Amino acid sequence: MPLVLAFALAVVSGLLLGLGGYGAWGAAFIVLALGHALWRVAPHPFMSGKPARAVAFALALVGASACWWGDATVRRDAACAARVRRAHAWVAQLDADSATVGAFVQARLRVGDCEAKAALLIASGAAAPGALVVASGAAQEAERGLQVREAHLGVTIGQDAWAAMRFRAGAQIDTIFGDDAPMARALLVADMRGLAGDVRMRWADAGIVHMLSISGLHVAILGEAIVLLLGALRVGPRTRFGATAVLLGAYILMLGCPPPAVRSGVMLAAVGVGQLLQRPTSPWAPLALGALVPVALDVRTVSDLGWQLSVGGMASLIATGALAPRVIPQSWRGWKRTLAREALTSVVATAVTAPLVACQIGRLSLIAPLTNLAAAPIMGVTQPALFLALAFSWAKPVGRLFASSAHPLLAALDRVAMVGAAVPGGSVAVTPGDAVAVLASLAAIAAVVACVSRWPARPALLALVALAGCVWWPSPKGAHLPGTSGSGGLELHVIDVGQGDALALRTPGGHWVVMDAGREWPGGDAGARTVVPYLKRQGAERVALFVLSHAHADHVGGAAAVLAQLGADEIWDGAWVGPTPGYRRMLSAARARRIGWHRVHPGDTRVIDSVEFTVLAPDSAWVMAQQDANEASVVVRVRYGAVTMLLTGDAEGGEESWLRDHADTALHADVLKVGHHGSRTSTTPALLEAVNPRLAVISVGRINRYGHPNPGTLSALARAGVRVLRTDQTGTVVVRTDGRQLMVRTGDETFSVP
Repeated sequence: MPLVLAFALAVVSGLLLGLGGYGAWGAAFIVLALGHALWRVAPHPFMSGKPARAVAFALALVGASACWWGDATVRRDAACAARVRRAHAWVAQLDADSATVGAFVQARLRVGDCEAKAALLIASGAAAPGALVVASGAAQEAERGLQVREAHLGVTIGQDAWAAMRFRAGAQIDTIFGDDAPMARALLVADMRGLAGDVRMRWADAGIVHMLSISGLHVAILGEAIVLLLGALRVGPRTRFGATAVLLGAYILMLGCPPPAVRSGVMLAAVGVGQLLQRPTSPWAPLALGALVPVALDVRTVSDLGWQLSVGGMASLIATGALAPRVIPQSWRGWKRTLAREALTSVVATAVTAPLVACQIGRLSLIAPLTNLAAAPIMGVTQPALFLALAFSWAKPVGRLFASSAHPLLAALDRVAMVGAAVPGGSVAVTPGDAVAVLASLAAIAAVVACVSRWPARPALLALVALAGCVWWPSPKGAHLPGTSGSGGLELHVIDVGQGDALALRTPGGHWVVMDAGREWPGGDAGARTVVPYLKRQGAERVALFVLSHAHADHVGGAAAVLAQLGADEIWDGAWVGPTPGYRRMLSAARARRIGWHRVHPGDTRVIDSVEFTVLAPDSAWVMAQQDANEASVVVRVRYGAVTMLLTGDAEGGEESWLRDHADTALHADVLKVGHHGSRTSTTPALLEAVNPRLAVISVGRINRYGHPNPGTLSALARAGVRVLRTDQTGTVVVRTDGRQLMVRTGDETFSVP
């Protein structure tokens, strides 16, 4: 074990204890444990000829100092957060490519020499991507950092050039990749905000979620591609190394220096320097150096899952190199040896990284060795295609050509995730927490030690016991998994299905009402890919009531899949007969499952667990006169206690006027699902005045070709003082009420609506 690796382990262990709130106790533990263990070691395990005891106590001192450093960082962060919270104006560095009214953006707020992360819900003003602006509002404590629920953006005072470049690259990706843009953004510019939550959970269940974010793998693939290209051009070794280092450095800076990318870049540079100097080194030394540089830039990096997975994944590769000669028969050659080594690498990488994912995401994938074996070669081809598409995005026909070539590869990766996540027992739930984090770290470290040790039985047994402990560890009393119902209120889930609608309501008794199921496309639909997996993850086994707002493909496209896989007690339909294939498939699925079909009329009401669902429109006479299905949308009012929600489908100005004439007194609602994805033809001033909502949610696709939501509609909502949330900016939105108060969850953010 190189001394630099021992030094890195001491630093990381100390920081984890300090940042975890175990400052003094952690420092004492490191000094006593490491000192006692190494006092008895002879000869010295790191460097021959040096006093073992001196090195042992030096490492103990390093670990204790790191522990103190982590504890001091926590205290300083708390003091800065309090100072920022007390202030009412800040310099904000926005991490968003669409900082407009209604957007929910991440930012760093600065007051003097203090800085704190915060989520801003923009009430007024706008800013360019990567801008430094003067922001004002009232900051509050939230689950994850600070929140400013009514942020006002003022004058722009600067811009982060690298961030602006990253956002411009993101805009180019949106232009050339189309529907693949969210996944391409994640793999190219480390932007996962556009990915639907169910996609990330599906990849987590399959054990390949680490491939979704920029990691050492992606940087290494780019580095190898540059080296191969320059080598083909007969560029000399030193020039090749320098050019690769410059290009990779620029790319990492554009990404915003995510820790995994920095780790990979530093490690590649260290290996390259060693090769140029012809100085052989242990593979552990570049890993330790690459792990320490991001930590030196920000000590909080040791708590970052991406950094942990990057370091753990690289450690597993090195460990596999030590293990393979002992377990793969020497007689195996060619494809047999290659396949055996790849399978071994997948198993070891899973054993090391799966516990780390489990302790933060709450899922432990058991199917990961197989899914990684299938996904790794696909990713090796996909990443260069994505880079080429981005590199030639300035020439759009060429960029689109490469983007088109990447489409089947991205679809294949997602198919691997879907198949892996669908395997019964392929993943199990674990309870995130300090105890599980310790067990997960122990399992990962023991797995690496077992691979490199001459006597692997004990560390392997320890890894298995720690892993079993992660699964067994009980949930704290009253705890529940993220996204699930805690205490029996009404929940509205506005599921992110891109450009389309899919709403799901969970009643206090756990029954589900679904309204629309997203769009369809050649070879698939949002119902099978997104809605059904999402509902099953929430615990849904059957749909009590399925409501179809209208027969357009972006609403009915996934309906057949929902009905076929979950069933329903009844279907509500406005009966504007559309020629879309999705509508015919929905009716066929209903007939196959013997599901009752009901043509709705104004006043139709159903009560489920004290939640009242009432149809406000359309009536049959109105439907018969319409030429557009949007104007015949089923409009439903949902009432629970003192809280009302209005779900409008794609109703436009004509139907809104009909509602004012026939159901004006019933239109007031606390929550409005904005009609027709925020189109300029919907949400007229008259309807907005009648509804007078506190919260409006727009279900809309990112960078859609229709220009939804319309700026005029957003301005009207802002002038009315309505808080607006959009699925293209926040992903799936969950609104929960106990009949009096409204709570909203978007991703990692939770807040109340006054």
